[in-house]
Amino acid sequence: MTTIRVAGLNKSYGEFQAVHDVGFTARPGRIVGLLGPNGAGKTTTLHMLLGLAAADAGSATFDDRRYADLDSPSRVVGALLDAGGLHPGRTGRDHLRVLATAARLPGHRVDEVIDVVGLRPAAHRRVRTYSLGMKQRLGIAGALLGSPDVLVLDEPANGLDPAGMRWLRGLLRSFAADGGTVLLASHVLAEVAQVADDLVVIGQGRVVADGPLDELVTDRSLEDVYLDLTAATEGVR
Repeated sequence: MTTIRVAGLNKSYGEFQAVHDVGFTARPGRIVGLLGPNGAGKTTTLHMLLGLAAADAGSATFDDRRYADLDSPSRVVGALLDAGGLHPGRTGRDHLRVLATAARLPGHRVDEVIDVVGLRPAAHRRVRTYSLGMKQRLGIAGALLGSPDVLVLDEPANGLDPAGMRWLRGLLRSFAADGGTVLLASHVLAEVAQVADDLVVIGQGRVVADGPLDELVTDRSLEDVYLDLTAATEGVR
């Protein structure tokens, strides 16, 4: 099993400091909710964790190894950052076949993950005909292809209907119960409150809260706690 460790991350774009001294840990068997307003630095943090952006300082590792240094990244980390980045002319099954081939994964995993995400009836259809919720399921299928130890998901509930939200909760809980590590960035606070074990709240590029959900949210709702935490960072950089 694999632990995510983020320490002292900094990232600036010109004079704008997107991320300042961000640090947290996501451990096996835990679902960590990464929360923050638009522009708070969540996606930038995920990009640095996954090697899609270079940090100015600090580190983001999987068992002390950078993503770029993993021998077989898809077998360690499954990621969904943008379900919109799909070839509209490919079928759902062909999309997954391309990913499996590129990662040198066994072909049988394609049909296995199609069943896991409930896309069997639509697997032969072109992605252009998929709803947003179906694209999200296809993106999650891609993240699961390598049977990874870690899932890094950015807004995975976007576009899912109530049945899809319940399915996603069950999937994440089962993954964590089997010893997997989940880092989940989301704006859907009600869903995070139902599924997360730990919270990391980022405001204006800084971590403003980090700890177990049941310790951060006691006699108030997650929404109230979150709004108070992020309001306190307005104007801070």
